Amino acid sequence: MPGPPRGMPIGRQLASTAKEVSRAFGEALADAGGSEHVWLILLALKTRENANQRALAAAVGIQGATLTHHLNGMEESGLVRRRRDPRNRRIQVVELTAEGDAAFHRMRAAAVAFDERLRGDLSDDDLECVGAVLARLRANVARES
Repeated sequence: MPGPPRGMPIGRQLASTAKEVSRAFGEALADAGGSEHVWLILLALKTRENANQRALAAAVGIQGATLTHHLNGMEESGLVRRRRDPRNRRIQVVELTAEGDAAFHRMRAAAVAFDERLRGDLSDDDLECVGAVLARLRANVARES
């Protein structure tokens, strides 16, 4: 039987760090007039032309109902518009408006600045090591699932 962990368990350290980084990233996006969900939706729309809601939900990694909730707010704010696909009237196509494009560029600048802040004084070797350790942690968890 293994003994008690030496120091704080790695999972707790990872969760605490992820929570703090996520909070700080959310603040950076809020300062640019957005949120993480809005940023992810805008990013997905910029990389897909005329995305339908189902494909957009999959790209962002959220449920359709949750996406609809976010799109309602984004449409009210003038960031996106939805229209029926003329080939299949059951499908809603989501498009960026000019205001949505401007919001994308503001949030992109905030995301890039945040990434630079997060990288701080880490060297390329440090970043490669962090990536490798994170990949190993994911693999370790996947083996147990």
